[in-house]
Amino acid sequence: MKKTINLLFLFLSIGLLQAEGIKSDTVTTKTGLRYVITTKNSKGIMPAVGDQIEAHYTGTLTNGKKFDSSKDRNKTFSFTLGAQQVIPGWDEGFSYLKTGESATLIIPSELGYGAQDMGDIPPNSTLIFEVELVSVKKPIAYTAYSGKGKDTVKLKSGLKYIIINPGDINKKAIEGQTASIYYAGYLTTGEKFDGNFGTFEPFKLPVVGAGVIGGWREILPLMNKGMKVRVIIPSYLAYGEKGYPGVIPPNATLIFDMYLEDLL
Repeated sequence: MKKTINLLFLFLSIGLLQAEGIKSDTVTTKTGLRYVITTKNSKGIMPAVGDQIEAHYTGTLTNGKKFDSSKDRNKTFSFTLGAQQVIPGWDEGFSYLKTGESATLIIPSELGYGAQDMGDIPPNSTLIFEVELVSVKKPIAYTAYSGKGKDTVKLKSGLKYIIINPGDINKKAIEGQTASIYYAGYLTTGEKFDGNFGTFEPFKLPVVGAGVIGGWREILPLMNKGMKVRVIIPSYLAYGEKGYPGVIPPNATLIFDMYLEDLL
């Protein structure tokens, strides 16, 4: 009798899953998220918190009504995993996928938009997403550059720099190109005042003629694609005797670690 009841429960459970359009190999996590990987890629890259994800998706309600799709726009959607830029069900769901994999995510309302009325998405809606993890971009690893044991080049202007890595010497920055730069700026005390390492948005500016401090205008045409350099900029090639109120003191020498990621 007990065996009959267990079998009946199994059949009812399978029937319920099928009625909801959920495959029997769907995984249910502790949070209530349900997912099934529909296309697998054993050689794909698994994202980590802080990685930038590029994805395609189509979102529907449980009644089959579509409310959004990146494929309709023929444009992928990007977000940083774990940064709360998307609903919790996405942050969790994409953490189980590798690049090149597709999945169905069944997201309960508490991992979606909850009681909010989102127009096309009624309050307390379970959401179903067909998703594809297109690519994963890792943030650029960075620790402050050390010039120990390396030569310091001093120019006539007073600008000094230390080449940490020369990059590709056959791809020099030239006038007419746009440089994609990651950087970190320090005072001589070691206090960091600015930078974009750890983001996925390089600072893009013309190699020649950019509206930046003199020290940057001087170093950019001396760089190669992939080059890493520590630049020591005297105050008269930076913000001079006025400084930058609240950030850079008057007459401050500035130190910049610069990485020329790309030339466009």
